[in-house]
Amino acid sequence: MQVFNRRKVRQHRDRAAADWRQNDFLFRATADRLTDRLEDITHRFPLALDLGCHGGEVADVVFGRGRPGMAGIERLIQTDLSPALAARARRDGGATPVVAADEEFLPFADGAFDAVLSNLSLHWVNDLPGALLQIRRALRPDGLFLASMLGGETLHELRDCLAEAEIAAAGGLSPRVSPFADVRDAGGLLQRAGFALPVVDADSLTVSYDDPLKLLRDLRAMGESNATAAARGGLMRRDVLAGALALYEERHRDTDGRLPATFQIITLTAWAPAATQQQPLKPGSARQRLADALDSEEVSLGEKAQPDRRR
Repeated sequence: MQVFNRRKVRQHRDRAAADWRQNDFLFRATADRLTDRLEDITHRFPLALDLGCHGGEVADVVFGRGRPGMAGIERLIQTDLSPALAARARRDGGATPVVAADEEFLPFADGAFDAVLSNLSLHWVNDLPGALLQIRRALRPDGLFLASMLGGETLHELRDCLAEAEIAAAGGLSPRVSPFADVRDAGGLLQRAGFALPVVDADSLTVSYDDPLKLLRDLRAMGESNATAAARGGLMRRDVLAGALALYEERHRDTDGRLPATFQIITLTAWAPAATQQQPLKPGSARQRLADALDSEEVSLGEKAQPDRRR
């Protein structure tokens, strides 16, 4: 199933690479948030992978501020779909290896890494279940998977206005903003891929603009332009764009004269299975009854309450 045109995704990132440092604010903010999770983990990760590294924002945090490596990460291999961005991520004279690689076809052996990190890249993957399965296989037992991706509430202000404007002007609707996963989907996919102890949570990062056109320019400059396989070719119709921007102004400009753009950030944390991890108890092995703890009466599944037929 081809939801995204991966060639377009790579082209958009290649185009963004030239001025990347002037437009990487979203990736830097989420890299900080993502790596903050490492501070609470006591494991050591001698070899880690940064999958979809963009301009090297995760590496800058992990090895920045004079630290030898955050949370025991001793060595980090970076990969990105875009060769141009991968080149921008190279740091320390090449001491942090960088590889141009596709998240959908990982070129690594099973059990190669102690941790896999990914910052705002997996939302462009067509086969997310397959990618998660490959990531799990690339981890050693008890290896950590920690990733952030854009969620379903991302850019809801822009999406709603574009949809309404296009229906009004063109009598139909085409995909203008990429589809995103939600929290429930992400948790289920981690379990399907065989991860242990999966945890998924979400929060929002809101960026404000004085002009909605600046948001569109930023999305292009970040390599996040529309790359859905079903997208219509060519530029957006002027009447559709004008109508959408007018709606954005009318509905969302706040009392300070600013326009919000919401990015929902879904964070996934999971581990490759290992015998040393906590395991659920076997059914029937409990020593205390839940009914006692709740001070309630236990009712067998075979005993159904009779329905009240009074009107």
